[in-house]
Amino acid sequence: MKYDVLIKNGRIFDGEGKESFIGDIAVLDGKIAQISRSIPGDAKKIYDAKGLWVTPGFIDFHTHYDAEVEASPGLKESVMHGVTTITMGSCSLSLCIGSAEDLADMFSRVEAIPREQVLPLLQKKKTWNSMKEYADHLNSLPLGPNVSTFLGHSAIRSYSMGLERSLSYGVKPTEQEMLQMEKLLQEAIDCGYLGLSINTLTWDKMDGSRFRSKPLPSTFAKWSEISRLNKIVRREDRIFQGVPNVSTKYNVLLFFKESLGIFRKKLKTTIISLMDPRSNRSIYRLVAFLTRIVNTILKGDVRLQAVPAVFDLYADGVDVVVFEEFGAGTAAIHLADLAERRKLLLDKGYRKWFRRQWTNWFLPRVFHRDFNESKIVECPDQKLVGRSFSELAKERKQHVVETFLDLCAEYGNDIRWYTVIGNDRKGPLKYIVSHPDVLIGFSDAGAHLRGMAHYNFPLRFLKLVRDAELEGKPFLSAEKAVWRVTGEIADWFGLDTGKLKVGAQADLVLLNPNGLNEKVETIQETPMPEFGGMVRLVRRNEEAIRAVLINGKIAVENGIVLPEIGKENGFGRFMAYKEKDYLYNSKKESKRVPASVA
Repeated sequence: MKYDVLIKNGRIFDGEGKESFIGDIAVLDGKIAQISRSIPGDAKKIYDAKGLWVTPGFIDFHTHYDAEVEASPGLKESVMHGVTTITMGSCSLSLCIGSAEDLADMFSRVEAIPREQVLPLLQKKKTWNSMKEYADHLNSLPLGPNVSTFLGHSAIRSYSMGLERSLSYGVKPTEQEMLQMEKLLQEAIDCGYLGLSINTLTWDKMDGSRFRSKPLPSTFAKWSEISRLNKIVRREDRIFQGVPNVSTKYNVLLFFKESLGIFRKKLKTTIISLMDPRSNRSIYRLVAFLTRIVNTILKGDVRLQAVPAVFDLYADGVDVVVFEEFGAGTAAIHLADLAERRKLLLDKGYRKWFRRQWTNWFLPRVFHRDFNESKIVECPDQKLVGRSFSELAKERKQHVVETFLDLCAEYGNDIRWYTVIGNDRKGPLKYIVSHPDVLIGFSDAGAHLRGMAHYNFPLRFLKLVRDAELEGKPFLSAEKAVWRVTGEIADWFGLDTGKLKVGAQADLVLLNPNGLNEKVETIQETPMPEFGGMVRLVRRNEEAIRAVLINGKIAVENGIVLPEIGKENGFGRFMAYKEKDYLYNSKKESKRVPASVA
């Protein structure tokens, strides 16, 4: 028999955690046609996979590709690392409904993508204005990976209440506005969206000039509003995704409570993030312990998202998301004009305020605020590169805050610095990625383009696991590790992918384990023509990926994304929740009644 693709002699991982074996996989018409120790026959393309791992395509369930998918639907930066399915609509933000200006103002600053790129893009591309139209639109794009999405609470709240009312303290939605939100949520669910995403973190701020520096609409909602919407999510067996207030941390208990299945159906709930932050070295153990209690004793279903690698951060001057957690930082970022910002940074009163907040250990914090751990990586004055702000402060005989503000005032966004937020200790990191209540993800791909680079997190995770095995100190089997970034995620999120079995869509990766080396950790910069040539941070190693197949079609060879990705249809598609139970139909109309009036 002649197949489309025949993979020979690879180490096959099924994505379910079963023991791997050496064998062959045949692909025909976009599906896995056969898996066996040896498959006779010919194919249009034959891979000798001796020494390679053959795995399901990786799944990235926390991205902010909502804008980039419109400009560059191939999403090549994820595909080149073996990611074949992504999820958008995270953290209350989605572009499914609302005006281009409202959506750009909600999306741009939070995700650190220039508004001057996002707004014109949406004005040009946005032709949809309903849940079904958006799903149809995504399905029509020449997608690289499969794309699934949440419905963002900020989007439907601003659309139903009007942006100004949705951003007003003490203003609750009217009954009519609540019914409108419920209707939109039900329509989204009927179109295959995964569920609802919300945000309670008030340092995620609005862009633009109308409501600049106000928190997102979702943060203004009372919990009763969230619970009412979750009646629909719970009834429909969908997923509740959210951002707790990671500065104060206490409202994570509300997310736990929402998930509980005592005298009711449990609610699938996923929150960000389980991390070992430098600012609080014990918090990861406490959160993990509480989640275990919720899931085992209190009948909840909570999953904590986790980056399986060092969580590092790059910043240009004061433009860095973690500065939004204290008032003086927000005040500087609020001033988009760099000349005005410079004046503020030199103001004596402002400097006292900044220093007082920076050094106040009683203020909630995620960022460690330790300039000993912050290195300058770019600066017009080359003598400063490679040095910490603390070193320079000692030389200048200044408080380190004064040195930092002086340099940011002098060089603006031309002074670039680096720090590590957390996950820098191997022991705690291994504990986190092995925890049964953790989902491996939270890459934020498509956001923080100048600040973070976690697109290749599955490879960095597999490197962590393989390195431990090579050192004779294994903590997780390779089979279990592959399952954690494929089948486990697919099952929990209701995605029809993530496993190698006959009849499944042929989304798979040929991985060279010897390519899981230091290059997968090394930061590079690459231009983004789709966003006016701005530079994105990436981590790349072409040696790690021999090939990637999406829907049975070759998308990557020898670490290079093929030119047809993002130009031709037939690779990724809009992937609805549990498609085998619910077949996406573009003519489907919502006939369900909102939970509150059922």
